Amino acid sequence: MSVALLHYWLVKIRGGEKVLQELCTLFPRADIYTHVYDPDATEGLFKNHGVKQTFIGSLPGSQKHYRHYLPLMPIASQSLNLKTYSLIVSNESGPIKGVVKPDHAVHICYCFTPMRYVWDMYDDYYSWASLPARLVMPCLRTYLKACDIKSARSVDHFVAISRFVAERIKRAYGRDSVVIYPPVDTDFFEAAAEEEKEDYYLYCGHLTRYKRPDIAVKAFNGNGRKLWVVGSGEDYGALRKIARGNITFLGGVSQDQLGKLYARAKALIFPGTEDFGIVPLEAQAAGTPVIAFKGGGALETVVQGETGLFFSEQSENSLCQAIEEFESLESGFQKSVLQKNARRFSAVRFRETFSSFVAEVAGKEHFHQGNHVP
Repeated sequence: MSVALLHYWLVKIRGGEKVLQELCTLFPRADIYTHVYDPDATEGLFKNHGVKQTFIGSLPGSQKHYRHYLPLMPIASQSLNLKTYSLIVSNESGPIKGVVKPDHAVHICYCFTPMRYVWDMYDDYYSWASLPARLVMPCLRTYLKACDIKSARSVDHFVAISRFVAERIKRAYGRDSVVIYPPVDTDFFEAAAEEEKEDYYLYCGHLTRYKRPDIAVKAFNGNGRKLWVVGSGEDYGALRKIARGNITFLGGVSQDQLGKLYARAKALIFPGTEDFGIVPLEAQAAGTPVIAFKGGGALETVVQGETGLFFSEQSENSLCQAIEEFESLESGFQKSVLQKNARRFSAVRFRETFSSFVAEVAGKEHFHQGNHVP
């Protein structure tokens, strides 16, 4: 049976690409289709899957400025010829799912989120945008929303990465979905858990506005405690300018370094509203509790008082209060409890759950002829 895996763009390795890696493990003979592919930036991880780009990949500057071509992506998705495939699995948080589905095929959409910038976070993106962008955003939003709703008709079964995203799918498309949590490499991060704790807190993630790293920087500017920041992004320079000497920016780090940073930290600071959030679970697997904003996917991955604490407002004052509370309770967080919670989201659990779902809705034959559950 032929399997096609669809992914919005392959230009770096982040959470969505790690999910794609697991799907490649389940379907080792699958072909991959994407709008833009940079084999060097994706560390050659998908080179054995015959990655095919839409025409977006041949447009000028597409590997760096792929988002500029968003208005063309619905057309590009429809141009894909998938007639030979009986199973289509789309990894979706941008316009890739709107393919022309063969009548005989089953299309499962593993949805990270309906596009935030045209649905429930549009007002935030609009307020952050430049003046030229604001002039075109209302028209572009209307067009992309219409394309997104139309693209959902190609999907037979939606799978959401969290209950939070399942609610978004219902609001955006009027469709129900099954929740299957994304895979976390818990084994890798548990191996780092024997490191000794040090006197610093950790922020880890892309430095972009919707993840709210500014809250962490402003809070630690005020309380004087040590904060180490892992990650890069468009807000890197601005955050460094306002940060005081107790805040250290590490940029990108290796996976081995990240495991040690998690394990040695007093706690992970997680101030954004995430669709799911793999970072808090990596920290828990490494034996480190989480101080998270009380919203989004964190409500499904952090257990109040057992694996971390929540703060109720996205403000530096609210975060500082949570840090004070954490330090009064710090000795009560147990590594075994943290790791047990993280294992509920392991890669093995993901493969078992996802393969069972595919077998149920598309037939067990999709795991024959080289497609398998390890």
